[in-house]
Amino acid sequence: MTEQLILWGITLLAIAVTWWRSRHLIAPLLADGPAAGRRGDPGVRLAGVLAAVGLHRKLLRKPLSGVLHAMIFTSFLVLSTAIIQAFGSGLFPGFSLAPVGGNTWIALLQDIFALVMVAGVALATWHRHVMRPTRFRGSNSRDATTIYFLILAIVVSMLLESAFAVLEGADPRWRPISAAIAQGVAQLDMNAFLGERFFYWVHVCAILGFLVYIPGSKHRHMFLAAPNIWFRNLGSRGRSPDQREDKDVPGVQEFTEFDWKQKFDLLACTECGRCQEVCPAHAAGLPLSPKLLITDLRDAMTDPERVHEPIVGGAIAPETLWSCTTCSACQEVCPVEIEHLPKIINLRRTLVEDGTVNAGMQDAFMNLTNTGNSMGRPGRQRARWTKPLSFKPKDARKEPVDVLWFVGDYASFDPRAQETTRRVAELLKAAGVDFGILYDAEQNSGNDVRRSGEEGLFEMLAQANIEAIDAANFNRIITTDPHSLNALRNEYGVFGTRYNVQHYTTFLAELLEAGCLNAAHGLAGGKATYHDPCYLGRYNGEFDAPRRLIAAAGFELHDMPRCRENSFCCGAGGGRIWQDDEGVIERPSENRIREAMDLPDVTTFVTSCPKDKVMYTAAVDALGVGDRIEVRDVIELFEVADGSIDPSAPKHAQAVTPAQDGNTQAERLAPEEENI
Repeated sequence: MTEQLILWGITLLAIAVTWWRSRHLIAPLLADGPAAGRRGDPGVRLAGVLAAVGLHRKLLRKPLSGVLHAMIFTSFLVLSTAIIQAFGSGLFPGFSLAPVGGNTWIALLQDIFALVMVAGVALATWHRHVMRPTRFRGSNSRDATTIYFLILAIVVSMLLESAFAVLEGADPRWRPISAAIAQGVAQLDMNAFLGERFFYWVHVCAILGFLVYIPGSKHRHMFLAAPNIWFRNLGSRGRSPDQREDKDVPGVQEFTEFDWKQKFDLLACTECGRCQEVCPAHAAGLPLSPKLLITDLRDAMTDPERVHEPIVGGAIAPETLWSCTTCSACQEVCPVEIEHLPKIINLRRTLVEDGTVNAGMQDAFMNLTNTGNSMGRPGRQRARWTKPLSFKPKDARKEPVDVLWFVGDYASFDPRAQETTRRVAELLKAAGVDFGILYDAEQNSGNDVRRSGEEGLFEMLAQANIEAIDAANFNRIITTDPHSLNALRNEYGVFGTRYNVQHYTTFLAELLEAGCLNAAHGLAGGKATYHDPCYLGRYNGEFDAPRRLIAAAGFELHDMPRCRENSFCCGAGGGRIWQDDEGVIERPSENRIREAMDLPDVTTFVTSCPKDKVMYTAAVDALGVGDRIEVRDVIELFEVADGSIDPSAPKHAQAVTPAQDGNTQAERLAPEEENI
């Protein structure tokens, strides 16, 4: 009875202290701020949680880390039965797990997974303190060491308690590890009953100490990771966060304006540094670490004296936010589904609203406002790239077409991309594709404008494009620009508009499969590597079409180590292409070219984005390696004049006859139909 009262007392005290230490964490979650669209599709959400519990693909990208985490987490689940047993028997006389195998298979599993846990903690300690990966820089190593000690105290005390119980006469067949330890401690000639009770209380105190410590530790992710994964965004990653309807001022000024999920993200961070390791801005030497962004926001949010202070200029510096390329690599690798970009975009909106915009961004915004493109070129010059063509593309504003080609700014204006654009036009014409363009009615898609935080300018550009597109008569849209693809496919949904839009490589792959396109024999041969553009790959899931085209052109494709979902950003996205290189140690584009050059005998660097063509051509020139590697767009692997179009091959057939009363693919959607 005395032991029972003591156990009740210290347990209730530990729970009270844990609650008191958690109050500053819970308070922000209880503040106003909805998390819309986070409750649907329970089956999909559960599958994501179960995948994370096992050897999830994101964890296995770092095999050692993935395996040791799986060892620790699985052992934690099994050994929770020992915790239930310890407190159940002590708080409630007569409680026992014996009816469900507590003295047989549960006891056996506890013994086995106790060793698995010890091995997992040993690996984690070696990983952190001996291997010391650079991604751990900035993480709290003292906190990790404390957790390792507490876990070992819980597990070792459980084994010693069981060992002394074996000496008291318990059946050793179901506890082989404890039985082996019992043989060792038997040589010490200790009182078995006193030893069992002593280590029982050590076990209980270690568990309660762990409970009390967790609220102040990053290891609270042990309890928060699963719900954070459950409430992940199941909608398109390509859709930026919408403005809250109850706010008149764009952006987020203080933490109460973040929704519940955005605040929960901050508490669930594991500080593993995977996001920091893949960040192109961090690699370039810019003042952005996605990990430190999250932890700095967390520390400010959980500090009662700072929670109501402005975030920008306080917890987060403006230059940190402007460093981001919005490539989404950080979100791709995060094992607990933290959403970095919605926070960055909302905080950028605050910067724009306050007028804290650097000169390069300001010039781009001014040009976009005045001319509809970031170069500041007159709109009537948008179609000047068509003059050298052997034909005049149809004006989709005046006559129906099967395919509407949304060209994009860099493909239209930049000389390094214009030749690629003309090749696309000539090939489409030769393949018999009925296509047209919007000429000067087209404006910048606004994709990077929205990610730069200029919501009003994005709305102006988007509405102008929607008006021009809806006035045209077509069946589907193609674009050579992945940024435009993302805006048309995802961002314009904020206006209730959805378009059937494809990247041109997807369209060309269809032509290839239909026999309307043959590879250019003059360019066949050699080894090539392909760079996956962020907004084509990670954002919109197209990885295979460009590779099929490269293979069809006769090249032997060798992927770089960072490819497909793990592709490394060129550094142009999110408005970075409009900014200068102040503070940059090595441009991401140059980093990428060096990676390609490490591949044996690769002489062709292939991409499928006008911005990439511009960035990587400049990188090759800057590195002085033009004699070793050549940057080509996918379309440059095909030549009409050299036989890429077989005169005997069938011409492209329209899938749908153009409608006579407006385009058939611009579908109006009510905002509530969007899966946010």
